Amino acid sequence: MDFSRVELSAEDEEFRNRLRKFLAEIVTDEVIRRDRETGENFDEGVHLALGAEGYLAADFHDEADGGFGALRRRIWDLEIGRAHTPWFHWGTTAVVARMMRDFGPPELTEEVLPGVLSGETRLCLGYTEPEGGSDVATCKTRAIRDGDGWVINGSKMFTSNAHNAKYVFLLTNTDPDGPKHKNLTMFLVPLDTAGVDIQPIRTVDGDRTNIVFYSDVRVDDRYRIGPVNGGWGVLRGALDEEHGTAEKDDDGLQRMAVMSEHLTLMAEAIDEIAALVSRERPDGRRLIDDASVAYRLGRSVARTEAALGTPGMFGRVANAQTMRDVAPDLMDILGTASALPVETEGAADRADNGGAEYIFRLASPVGIYGGTLEVFRNMIAQHALGLGRPNYSPPRA
Repeated sequence: MDFSRVELSAEDEEFRNRLRKFLAEIVTDEVIRRDRETGENFDEGVHLALGAEGYLAADFHDEADGGFGALRRRIWDLEIGRAHTPWFHWGTTAVVARMMRDFGPPELTEEVLPGVLSGETRLCLGYTEPEGGSDVATCKTRAIRDGDGWVINGSKMFTSNAHNAKYVFLLTNTDPDGPKHKNLTMFLVPLDTAGVDIQPIRTVDGDRTNIVFYSDVRVDDRYRIGPVNGGWGVLRGALDEEHGTAEKDDDGLQRMAVMSEHLTLMAEAIDEIAALVSRERPDGRRLIDDASVAYRLGRSVARTEAALGTPGMFGRVANAQTMRDVAPDLMDILGTASALPVETEGAADRADNGGAEYIFRLASPVGIYGGTLEVFRNMIAQHALGLGRPNYSPPRA
């Protein structure tokens, strides 16, 4: 296995330096502080600046259409993460825009896509329902034909960024008596339509997401994406992107697995904690001289490195499970003051800056976003190991 660094050409190095400088100018301390307070993982000023500079269009398009090549796309992904850019919702917007381009009416794509690439139009996902769990195909939100349009009633959970988006990529049930997976239809619903009610929810890690209610929402058929009752075929591509199971190119430059950017945050916290425990305390001793501290910190580094190098569905599980296992150790190493959040008086130390406490809170939802770890373990068992479907029936007496 070749772990050598990629040798950048002068042009690619100039691109990296220019991008790094641009991000340093727009992703300010104030932007990061505001994002931490709001939990939105989005900043409109940053988003519009990236659109105006042409970066959104370059990331959206393939190289043949004027977009990034494989190497520059990798540089782009790495620099966006290193700058701690409030960024996660661009991925959602791009995925929906591609589904719309591939399955939607051409005139709708022509209407929406320019705003997507400029940063003015954001798109969000309307899949999960309050009682649906990870199985989105159990959709109860109804869409009923009404002349040239549709009337939609229902509700969706975890519609992140809906309050900053113009449209929602909405999964509906258009044939409640039909077979599962063959009764679903997708719509791109304008979120300013009468009957749409967006209400905020804050998660344990401080993120802002939403529950969205649809009460007699009327949409024209021009907003339908794909065939009636053929929504599962449209949705599968978007789900593969979200799950990280889409096929990767052979160049080896794409990210290893979904949620690796979250594990990178933990890697940064580990580096800061390693520096902190190596300092001498007033009594002349160092925490790292305690064999238990050294062992647990070393184990945390090893597990994090192993997870970051694990690909596909396996990496999706490894990333979240590693965060859940390592985060308590990091807090225990630093002691009770590590329970205080970022920039709180009396927190463990400015060097750690509340990182361990945040990682501890982030670890739980990372194992839920885009599907629970149990769902992914079942996918691995069935599709990678060929073990068949799980049997949840009660044991025989």
